[in-house]
Amino acid sequence: MIRPFILAGAFTLMLAAGVRADGAADNRVDNVRRIPPPGVSIPDESRTELSEGVTKLAGEIDALRTSLSKQPELLAVLPDVQIFHKAVDWALRYNEFFRTNEVDTARNQLKEGFARAAALREGKAPWTTAPGLVVRGYVSKIDGSIQPYGLVVPTNYFPTTSHNFRLDFWFHGRGEQLSELAFIGDRMRSRGEFTPPKAFVLHLYGRYCNGSRFAGETDFWEAFEAVKRNYPIDENRLVVRGFSLGGAACWHITTHYASRWAAAAPGAGFSETADFLKVFQKEELKPEWWEQKLWRMYDSTAHALNTTMVPLVAYSGEVDSQIQAARAMEKAMAEEGLELEHLIGPKTGHSYEPTTKAELNRRIDALAARGRISVPRDVRFVTHTLRYNQMAWVTVDGLREHWEQGRVIASLGSVGNTIGIQSTDVTGLTLNFGPGESTFEPVGNVMVSIDGDYVMGPKPKSDRSWVFSLVRTDGHWKAAGSPDTELHKQHGLQGPIDDAFLDSFLFVLPTGSPANEVVGNWTRKESAHAAEHWRSHFRGDVRQTTDKEVTDQDIASHNLILWGDPTSNSLLARIAPKLPIHWTQEGVKVGDKNYPAATSVPVMIYPNPLNPKHYVVINSGFTFREYDYLNNARQTSKLPDWAIVDASTPVTARTPGTILNAGFFGERWEIK
Repeated sequence: MIRPFILAGAFTLMLAAGVRADGAADNRVDNVRRIPPPGVSIPDESRTELSEGVTKLAGEIDALRTSLSKQPELLAVLPDVQIFHKAVDWALRYNEFFRTNEVDTARNQLKEGFARAAALREGKAPWTTAPGLVVRGYVSKIDGSIQPYGLVVPTNYFPTTSHNFRLDFWFHGRGEQLSELAFIGDRMRSRGEFTPPKAFVLHLYGRYCNGSRFAGETDFWEAFEAVKRNYPIDENRLVVRGFSLGGAACWHITTHYASRWAAAAPGAGFSETADFLKVFQKEELKPEWWEQKLWRMYDSTAHALNTTMVPLVAYSGEVDSQIQAARAMEKAMAEEGLELEHLIGPKTGHSYEPTTKAELNRRIDALAARGRISVPRDVRFVTHTLRYNQMAWVTVDGLREHWEQGRVIASLGSVGNTIGIQSTDVTGLTLNFGPGESTFEPVGNVMVSIDGDYVMGPKPKSDRSWVFSLVRTDGHWKAAGSPDTELHKQHGLQGPIDDAFLDSFLFVLPTGSPANEVVGNWTRKESAHAAEHWRSHFRGDVRQTTDKEVTDQDIASHNLILWGDPTSNSLLARIAPKLPIHWTQEGVKVGDKNYPAATSVPVMIYPNPLNPKHYVVINSGFTFREYDYLNNARQTSKLPDWAIVDASTPVTARTPGTILNAGFFGERWEIK
C-alpha cells in the first residue's frame, strides 16, 4: 500500500526496480523523488515499431468511429479497443516503460487492439461475451479520458442467462509504476488474489495510485456502471475487498457507502491519516487547522458508526506494521459500541497467510450468499459532508456546519406506520423507500418522531413507495415545503476545492494581459502544473478552452476552472461581482480583510453564478502536491473552500506559495 511494490492482480510483491522504500527520505519536502518515476530506455527499433503500431491503431479507431456511427451497440464498445492504444501510446509518449520486458507487453496489447478492431469491422465483439480474463474500458465523464478495468468473468456466464451474479470489487495495492500498460498486462494474465466461483470480479485501475480517492472514487462508480450495463449483476451481492493501498481504499468505500455491500474485507492499508503517518511514515505532522478538518472527509475512523450497516471482516498479518489500520478501526468502532471481526495471520507480514485467508474466504462467501439486507429496519449513519449524504433509506440534505459530525439513528416502528429518528447537527433529511420497499400500510399516514418533534408524513403510494423530506428550523422539525431555491450547500455542491474534480470539469485559460505580472506568471505556471499533474496522477488529459472560446454549452455541462484574474480572463471578470471574495485591481477583499493585488491570488470554489448546478473554481487544480504523492495517506485535500496565496513567495512540493489565509464558506456559501 505505502511500500513501492506492484500490488496488482496476482498480488505478487515485486520490488520496483530503482525505487527506494518509504522512510525518512520521503519526509523531506526539499528533496522529493518523482512519481511516477522515470522509465527505462527501450531500443530505438522497438520504439519505432511500437510508434508505427500506435499510429496504425489510431487510424483504425478513427475509421471505426465513422463506420459504426449508425451501430450504437458496437460504437459503445469502442473504448475496449481504445484502452490498448492509450496504454502503448502513453508509455511511449511519457517515458513509462519501467521494465525492458514491457516492450513485449506493448506488442501483445497492440495485437489485441488490432484483433478487436478487426472484429468490430465485421460487426462482432466476441470478448464482450467471453468467460475468463477480460479487459474493457469506458469514457469517463470527468475529462473524456479512456479508462480501463479488468474482469474475471465466471465460466457459467453466457449472454442469454437469466441469472444475476455476485460481483466482487478488488482494489489494487500501491504501484508507483502501475501505468495503463502494466495494469492491462496484469489483467490479461492474472486472475488475482481472490476468484470466487460463479462470481464476477472487477479489478479497478482507479486512475493509477490514489486509493480510490477523488477521481479514483469516480472511477469506482463509473467502472461499476459499465459492468452493470454489460453484465447481469445482483446488486444485493456486492463485495468490496482490497489489500495494502487497496485495503485503505476498501476501508474508505466500506465506511462511506456501507449499506451498498453484502460484505467487506479490507486488508492492511490505512484507515485514517494522522496516526498512520506517525506510526508508519515516522512523520512529524504540522497540519493547518483546515487540513485537520478535511481529514474527516476520508478518515474511516471518523465514520466508524457506519460499519453497523455492513458485515465486515478485516484481515492483517500479525507482524505487519499496517495492522495499525485495523487496530485504529477497532478502537473507533468500540467507541460506538461495536466489535470488529479481525482475522490475523500468525507470524505473517504484509501478505495473506494461507489458512487465515481460507477462513476469510469462507466467511465472505457465506455473507455474499446471504446477500445484503436491501431495506434495513435500522439505519445508523454519520457524515461530515454532504458529498457522503446517504445510507440505505436515509438521505441527509443539510448539516448545521460542514466538517463537524452529523449523526442520524433511524428506526422503523414495530407497529403501525411510524419511524423514530434521533439526529445531531443535521438540518435536513429525506426518507426514501422505493416501490415495494416500505412495510407501511397504504391506508394511513406515516408518523415521524424526530428529536422530540412529531411530524405527519404522507400516505404510502399503492406500490408501497414512500418519500418524505423534513427540515429543521428554529430548533424544530417540520415537513419540508417547496425546494430551497436560495444558495446553500448541498450534495455535489458543498466543497472543498477538490470536489470539483470528481465530476466533469473544463479549464478556461485567459487570453488577456494580467493586471499584475507576478500574479500573471503564477497563474500561468500553476495552470500548466495542474494540467501536467492531472495527467500523471489521474491519467487523463485536461479539457481546455479559453475565455474567448467558452460556450453556453460549456457553462451548462462542466465545472469551470478559471485561470487568471478579472483583467486577463473575461469570464472571470463577468462573474467576479457575484463572488463572495472581491478581486479588483486595488486588492483582494475577504470579509473585512484586504490583501495587496500585486501579489495576492484568491483560490476558491463556489457555485457558478452563471449555472449554480455546477462549480466554478478560481486558480486551482487538485490541492495535494508532489510531497503527498510519496505516501497515499497524505493524499487529502490541502485547501478548504477558499484561500489567499502570496504569489511572490516560492512554490514548494507542498504548497502553491505561502497561504496567507484560508477557510470554509458557511452553509449558505457565505464568508464566515
